[in-house]
Amino acid sequence: MPTPSMEDYIEQIYLLIESKGYARVSDIAEALSVHPSSVTKMVQKLDKDDYLVYEKYRGLILTSKGKKIGKRLVDRHDLLEKFLQIIGVKVENIYQDVEGIEHHLSWNSIDRIGDLVQFFEEDPERVKALKILQEKNEEEM
Repeated sequence: MPTPSMEDYIEQIYLLIESKGYARVSDIAEALSVHPSSVTKMVQKLDKDDYLVYEKYRGLILTSKGKKIGKRLVDRHDLLEKFLQIIGVKVENIYQDVEGIEHHLSWNSIDRIGDLVQFFEEDPERVKALKILQEKNEEEM
């Protein structure tokens, strides 16, 4: 399994390739707010571990293993954002909160959160009931 840092890179590379058709070292560095030299080192490690194929000055492509993990990481991120929205977390906090928790939850926990999101999405009345409870609790504070 990739480390949390490796996950960040794989996720970002996956997103760049999905949106632009390619991912350059400079694009990855900008997206992750790191130095290009750091990206080069990580890309070489990801190449060694068969998550991508990297040729200096020619670019990189994700392997099937890298694509599979990249998609799963993006789906995890999206699921956690959706979950935090449903439970009423302030919009301005969601991205940072997801970044803070996504690497610290087991895949079993992610799957259970997915079940909970599905539970709420299947019946919008459940979301309304949660909002009413939250408003009640805020009034009592």
